[in-house]
Amino acid sequence: MAESPVEKQARRVREFRQREARILDAALELFLELGEDKVTVEMIAEKVNIGKGTIYKHFSTKAEIYLRLMLDYEREMANLFRLPEIAENKEALSKAYFEFRMQEPAKYLLFNRLEEKLVKANVIPEMIEELHQFRAKNLESLSDLITSRVDEGHLEEVPPYFHYCASWAFVHGAAVLYQSEFFQDVIEDKDEFFRFMMDIGVRLGNRGQRGRKHQEALISKTVER
Repeated sequence: MAESPVEKQARRVREFRQREARILDAALELFLELGEDKVTVEMIAEKVNIGKGTIYKHFSTKAEIYLRLMLDYEREMANLFRLPEIAENKEALSKAYFEFRMQEPAKYLLFNRLEEKLVKANVIPEMIEELHQFRAKNLESLSDLITSRVDEGHLEEVPPYFHYCASWAFVHGAAVLYQSEFFQDVIEDKDEFFRFMMDIGVRLGNRGQRGRKHQEALISKTVER
């Protein structure tokens, strides 16, 4: 039986989205393997086994592919935060954040590098703004988590951005370390090392870690006020 116009349109939309997903997957694989500057639109098209012109039906420039990948990355984290088993468990949310950021260090560093380039060049500013809005929502989720754990006495009583900026620095440093040529030989068991790092990351900022002297200084400062 022939397709109805509605069915035909639905199929075309479905095929369009599936092809777009293949383009993004292929582009990411090439960027990670060869570096974003060496990858051309022709190379992406060849990997997907489509014509170069078909790529441009989905993305106007390679920069738009970059930003779609980065937006999808932030959306993935936002969706993770909304999962019931994570959203309702503060410790699980903290662990999920570190696992998400550290599970693929090369991808994290690629997106960090691309963002610096795109912001500096002011490329597709509306998509960059959308990316930053997504990240702001994710940071808001983290801030709510941090505030509640501070109130419960689990974390140091400092502004929430102290905690999430420290977390970002920790993750960024771990990712850079992972790709360091020198430390490739030093870190013999990378899987176990990153499990160790995530265990530290989850406990980062826990109350009491800065020691008795710091607590006494805080008390003294409070009394002086």
